[in-house]
Amino acid sequence: MVSEQPLADFADDADLLAEVTKLRRKVGKQQADLQIGRQLERDLTKEREHLRLRLTTYEAAAATDPPKWVTPRKPRKTAATAVALLSDCHWDEIVDPAEVPSNAYNRDIAEKRLRRFCDKVTRLSLEQISGVTIDGLVLMLGGDLVSGSLHDLAEHNETPYGPVTVAHWSAQLAAAIDNLAAAFPKLHVASVVGNHGRLTMKPRTRGRARDSWDWLLVHSARTALQHLDNVTWQIPETHDAQVKVYDTTHLLTHGDSVTGGGGIGGIWPPIKRLQARLQVNQPHDVLVMGHWHQLTMAASAGIIVNGSLKGFDAYARISGFSAEPAQQAWWLVTPEHGITMQAPVLVTDRATEGW
Repeated sequence: MVSEQPLADFADDADLLAEVTKLRRKVGKQQADLQIGRQLERDLTKEREHLRLRLTTYEAAAATDPPKWVTPRKPRKTAATAVALLSDCHWDEIVDPAEVPSNAYNRDIAEKRLRRFCDKVTRLSLEQISGVTIDGLVLMLGGDLVSGSLHDLAEHNETPYGPVTVAHWSAQLAAAIDNLAAAFPKLHVASVVGNHGRLTMKPRTRGRARDSWDWLLVHSARTALQHLDNVTWQIPETHDAQVKVYDTTHLLTHGDSVTGGGGIGGIWPPIKRLQARLQVNQPHDVLVMGHWHQLTMAASAGIIVNGSLKGFDAYARISGFSAEPAQQAWWLVTPEHGITMQAPVLVTDRATEGW
């Protein structure tokens, strides 16, 4: 005779089975959460490493001091370093010869002038001087590399979109620096931003460097060239950059901080006033700037002002400024005498530019 199990025992087994099922589901969910957590940890570790590498890249680029080869403890007696200033390129701006008969400018012409700049800097430094041994080249990028989109000129640019301009010209700048790096044993690039590439109508005081297409363009070029061992970068987060070559300290700034001017003295009085203020916290031998599109190579007076890659334009013509050819500054620095030679780098060639 089969014994009969009480109905209460069956009820206990059902409750136990339900509890076991509930616990299994809980454990399964916890295991799934653990797997998700482990995957998230792996993803965060990868992201942290990626960010660390990016930070290392930017910190290296933003180094405040030039490399040791620019300031050796015991330079050779024949040592010299060439310095070239590239600024006020206003890439993607268009100058129409119908409005400005003495000049023309567009993307194609700008590319030709950039290549001509590199070729002439190379030949001037390595072929047309003698009696010295060139340690390398210091390339100063003085801002206003792009025309920007905040001014009325923007509607006449090759494109009104800043990212499109940066995408094109970061590759062109990288190619130019690559060309120079192949010619010189060492190359140091120092860069500051200008005023045309800013993203806000009113210039910033804090965050000024990053609020600029110039900043993005130069960093993009640097990323493309990080495989070059003989190229170093100095891209500070400040408005200015101190670049010491041997015992000569250059203070690189764009030049839009200069206020006042006009009259018989022209740009000299306001620039010298700015220089006196800058000497307080940033002592220097030579103040180097762009912005004014007036090549002024007065190193003996402590000032070098760059011309422009763009050349004479409609704004300068309407304002009654003197027509100036498209030109950039070049100079030679030696340990014993500082800046010993200065020369313009003329970049216009109407025959090849086709106007």
